[in-house]
Amino acid sequence: QVQLVESGGGLVQAGGSLRLSCAASGRAFSSYAMGWFRQAPGKAREFVAGIRSGVEYTNYANSVQGRFTISRDNAKNTVYLQMNSLKPDDTAVYYCAAEPYGLGSSLLQEYDYWGQGTQVTVSS
Repeated sequence: QVQLVESGGGLVQAGGSLRLSCAASGRAFSSYAMGWFRQAPGKAREFVAGIRSGVEYTNYANSVQGRFTISRDNAKNTVYLQMNSLKPDDTAVYYCAAEPYGLGSSLLQEYDYWGQGTQVTVSS
């Protein structure tokens, strides 16, 4: 079992930055790949970024490539999402998730554990 708690969301102007954190409890955090997803009102939940468990491999959705950075600190059982150059289209509830295969998949169904989400609102 892995419990995930996101923090760091808020209201920011377009062009601004936010850093989201996701604190994990439970065993073997370092063996899980971690992902960030988001869900805007009326839209399906979508992949944002993923990071593998054992190596520094990351992948991103095209819409955030070059603006967002995912990272993890296994000593602190925490994964981060640094978001720069934010746009109004980035407004959504952001969720972190843990994937047991260690691959950092972009597929929502590969993730077994989810946080409760944190709201990010970008004003124009």
